[in-house]
Amino acid sequence: MPLKEYGVLKGRPIARRLAVTSNAHYQVHLVDDDTDYRIAINVRSKLSPSELEYLIDENFAHPITSNLVNLPLGFKLIESKPGGLALDFIRGNLFDRTKMIPLPFDVPGPDNDLNEKIDKYIQRAMSDEDAIIYAFGERWGPERKIKDKIFGFLPGNGIHDIHANQGNAKKFERDDGVWQDGALLIHFPSENRWIGIFLKFQSQCWHTDDKTGHCISAKPEPDHPTPTPIEGEPDLVIRIIAALVNPKNADPGLETVTLLNTSPASIDLTGWAIADRLKNKHFLSGTLASGSTLVVQLPETTQLGNKGGIITLLDNRGIKIHGVSYTEKQAEREGWTIVF
Repeated sequence: MPLKEYGVLKGRPIARRLAVTSNAHYQVHLVDDDTDYRIAINVRSKLSPSELEYLIDENFAHPITSNLVNLPLGFKLIESKPGGLALDFIRGNLFDRTKMIPLPFDVPGPDNDLNEKIDKYIQRAMSDEDAIIYAFGERWGPERKIKDKIFGFLPGNGIHDIHANQGNAKKFERDDGVWQDGALLIHFPSENRWIGIFLKFQSQCWHTDDKTGHCISAKPEPDHPTPTPIEGEPDLVIRIIAALVNPKNADPGLETVTLLNTSPASIDLTGWAIADRLKNKHFLSGTLASGSTLVVQLPETTQLGNKGGIITLLDNRGIKIHGVSYTEKQAEREGWTIVF
């Protein structure tokens, strides 16, 4: 079943402990105005291969950040649905998943393992009194009569599952769900900079059911001969390369999305769809030739919005092929097309 207490913990880091073989979690001591918390971050998998895949975005830009800064310190439960604060690595277009790479948690030498990659930014946040950490995952505690086993505060209290929480192997399939992924976002207000830290087990798949979060196959089927990608390969057969999200006169009926067919074959777009932030879909038709572009005009029922948003391209089986996001700042110039 999906995570029971999914949410985001906002606070200041005051201490940390590196992961060790006997406890393969990078630990952070976080505080709000009156409560102590521990963030437990998995850096090694129980399943083979043991190395987690990771991506650190040193200039994370996504519309979700504008909704985080006004949250009070402490833990906030989040409803697992699109359009809010919930994270979904597949549906939320948070990062380019082809840039994730596996890395051991502990290797001799400097800056070459997952412990050190995460520690670099936690140490930096600890040295900046204005820095704030947002940890997405599942809450545990408070354990009223039990001291925290790492940092010793009472009551024990914190958040874990700071990683993808869908597409799990059969052994952990019970934890699957959509819009409940974990991650670390670090805000440095003095630099106007956000850092995004995203983790995933190699045993987790990249295509999941929209309701259950369980793995689904992305392999071509006999009744779907379109040359769509297969599991484990980059999905960028057709890419979203541009969008007009703020047309002149603020007419939502003039919003457009530009697609590029990168494959060597023409692709039948019948049944494909473009989805907005709330997952409203506009279905496509026709054929897109190899190397050609297509400017799709969106109806009023599929709106991009000027406050930031996400745009997703789905194939005729509902499998995500590409997705992008844009911020309010990118959308502020009326009549200009955003290039991704």
